[in-house]
Amino acid sequence: MNENIYRNVYCGKVNKDYIGKEIRLAGWVNSIRNLGGLLFMTLRDETGIVQLISEEAEKYLNINRESTITVTGIVNKRTDDMINKNMATGEIEVKIISLEVLGECENVLPFEIARSKESTEDTRLKYRYLDLRNPEVHENILFRSKVIDFIRMTMKNMEFTEIQTPIITATSPEGARDFIVPSRKFKGKFYALPQAPQIFKQLLMVSGFNKYFQIAPCFRDEDPRSDRLYGEFYQLDFEMSFATAEDVYAVGEKVFYDIFTTFGNKEVSPKPFRRIPYDEAMLKYGSDKPDLRNPLEIVDLTEILSKSDFEPFKNTTIRGIKVNNIDKSNSWYKSMEEYVKSIGGILGYIKVNEDLSFKSTLDKFMSDDIRNELKEKLSLSSGNVVFIIADKEKCAKLMGQLRIKLGNELDLIDKNKYEFCIINDFPFFEKDEEDGSVAFAHNPFSMPQGGLEALNSDDPFSIKAYQYDFVCNGFEMASGGVRNHSREILKKAFELAGYDEEVVKSKFPSLYEAFRFGAPPHAGMAPGIDRILMLLKDEENIREMVAFPLGANGADTMMGCPGEVFEKQLRETHIKIRD
Repeated sequence: MNENIYRNVYCGKVNKDYIGKEIRLAGWVNSIRNLGGLLFMTLRDETGIVQLISEEAEKYLNINRESTITVTGIVNKRTDDMINKNMATGEIEVKIISLEVLGECENVLPFEIARSKESTEDTRLKYRYLDLRNPEVHENILFRSKVIDFIRMTMKNMEFTEIQTPIITATSPEGARDFIVPSRKFKGKFYALPQAPQIFKQLLMVSGFNKYFQIAPCFRDEDPRSDRLYGEFYQLDFEMSFATAEDVYAVGEKVFYDIFTTFGNKEVSPKPFRRIPYDEAMLKYGSDKPDLRNPLEIVDLTEILSKSDFEPFKNTTIRGIKVNNIDKSNSWYKSMEEYVKSIGGILGYIKVNEDLSFKSTLDKFMSDDIRNELKEKLSLSSGNVVFIIADKEKCAKLMGQLRIKLGNELDLIDKNKYEFCIINDFPFFEKDEEDGSVAFAHNPFSMPQGGLEALNSDDPFSIKAYQYDFVCNGFEMASGGVRNHSREILKKAFELAGYDEEVVKSKFPSLYEAFRFGAPPHAGMAPGIDRILMLLKDEENIREMVAFPLGANGADTMMGCPGEVFEKQLRETHIKIRD
C-alpha cells in the first residue's frame, strides 16, 4: 500500500467486502478502552464509526480522544457474539498494523462531543468547531446542503435562471436597520449590506430576464429570536416578469410541497394551499401567521355582548373562543386568567352546564336574549367553555396568544402535520404607533390593489396590497408580492407615507429611473431557507441549522466580534469614534 496517503477508505464505508484486506483509515479518535494487553478504539469521520483493535495496547497509551490519526490495518469479521448491531460497521473490526498521530488533542475538552447539545449555547458557539463534530449537530449542516441542492434543482427545472446580486449596495428604508459600510474612497459616504435583493430583482425584471432566482444572503440588524437569526440569513429569492400572484402561488406551492414531502416525515397540506385574507386571519386566529394544526377559532362577540349590562363590554371589541369538554381544576382556570393578565388583558369565561345554563361571573349581566344569541352563534352544548377577552386596541393580538396557549395547554395541536396556508390581501398602509400617521405596513414596493385610483381616492388605511405570506405551523415561511412597476404609483404611495418625490429619487434612484423605460408587471417572493430547515428538523432554535451562527446576543465569541479595529482603518474610512 502507498504510505503517502492518509486513507483509502472512509470509516463508515468499511463493510464485509473488505474482510481480509489491508486498508488505511483516517479520522478522530472517538473512544478508547484499554484492557491491559488489549486495546479497543473507535475511529470516527464524517461517514461513521469503525472499531480498531490491537494486542499491543502499551504502544498507544499516550493517544487522547479527539486526536486525529491515520491507521493501516487488516479488516476482520467479528464473531457472532461480538457483532454490534448499533453500529453500521458492527460486523467487522480493523486490526491495527500501524498508527500515526496527525493532530494531537489536549486531554481536556470543553464538553463531551457526543453530548455537546447539553452544554450552554454560549459554550457551544465559542467552540463551534468541536460542537460540529457531534454527529447530530454535523448532520444538520449536511442536511442543509442536501436541501439547498434540491431547491436549486427544483428552480432550474422550472426554467429559473440563477443570478447573483451585489452584497455591497446602497442603504434604503426597507423596514429593518441596515448594516452600513464606510467608504475609503468617498469621504463621509457609506455603502450598506442588502436587507434583501428586493430592488435588484425588480431591476432584473426590467432588464428582460424572464425568471430569476438565487440563494440570497440577507443582512438585517434585527434582534434575534428562536426562529430568527441575528445579522445574516438566507432566502430563496425568486421573481417572474409578466406574472400574477397566482403564478407565484403555483411556484411557491410546488417548492414547499416538494421540499417538505421529500425531506420531512409528516403529512403535508395538499396543493393548492388554503388562501386566507389577512382580515379573516386576524379575526379567526388573531395572527397573520396562524397555526392551522390548532382547531380552535376566534369568534367576534361584540354585537351580542355589548348589549349586556357589563360596563367593560361597552365601546370595545369583544371576542371569544369555544372549547369542548375541558376537564380542568379551578386552579387551572386561575392560571389562564394570570396568563392573560401577564400579556396585558383580562380573561372572562363561561361554562355551559348540562341544562345549557351558564356558570360564569358574567352571567348576571346577561339577559335571556343574549344567552340565546350566544348559544345559537357558537352552537353551544353541555360541557363547552367560552373564553372571552374585551379590548378596544389589542383584542385580536390577545386572542391570538390565548388561542396558542389553549392549544398547547389542552394538547390540541397535531404534531404530525405540516399545515400550510397563504395569507393575502394585507393592508398596504398602517397607522404609525407614535403619531398615527400613514406608514407602510409591509413591503413599500408592492402594488396597491386598485392602483393609482385607489391611492388618489380611498382612505389609505382601507387599501389592500398585492402582498402575501406563505405560513406553516405558525411560522412565516415566505413573503412576497406583486411589485409596483409604475413610477407614478411609486411616487404617490411614498407621498402618502410622508416621503416627497425628491426622497424617492434620492433613496431609490435606480427604480425611479428604470420605471421610465418600459417596466413589465412582475411578482415574486422569498422563502426563508433557515426556517424551512428548522421545521424539517423539528429544531426549536434556528441557530442549530447554521454552521457558524452569531449568538443570541448578536456576538461571536469564537471569532471575537464585534470588536475594535485598528486606528489606521478608522482613519482610512474617515471615521472618528465618539466618547
